[in-house]
Amino acid sequence: MRVKVAERGQVTIPKALRDRLGIRPGTVLEFVEEGGRLIAVKVDNMDPVDQAYGKFGRRRRTDDILRELREG
Repeated sequence: MRVKVAERGQVTIPKALRDRLGIRPGTVLEFVEEGGRLIAVKVDNMDPVDQAYGKFGRRRRTDDILRELREG
């Protein structure tokens, strides 16, 4: 599969590869260069705060989220 590098250096990982490799929004990739090749490797050991980020939803009030956390 070929993709084009955008003006700002961004590339889109084709959906078929994202699905097959389990790459979802928030997945952290580490890029390394080996023998003239660019390799992206999924990083599994994420910080617990990073893992929780975004899981509460954007339309909820902070007070409601904190209340649920304290009750549960």
